[in-house]
Amino acid sequence: MAMTQKLRLDPTACTGHGLCADLLAERIELDEWGFPIILGDVPPGLAAHARRAVRTCPALALELLPPEDDSRHDPREERARHRGHDS
Repeated sequence: MAMTQKLRLDPTACTGHGLCADLLAERIELDEWGFPIILGDVPPGLAAHARRAVRTCPALALELLPPEDDSRHDPREERARHRGHDS
């Protein structure tokens, strides 16, 4: 099974150059002020384009997370903590 990767944007670092949207239009669009909106995970077929967008960002505001690094909270872990399984 092919694993997708996630793009993470640091909105405080982004200065709205828009290069990322030019290089990865399939997953990044610009809002009305020219700042990027991430449209979803990056499938393996777009990974090279995503890496290029990350490298090209002049503000270093984009990061491509490896497939195993999911920074979102897993609801199962949260429930386990509330039940006292994770002290």
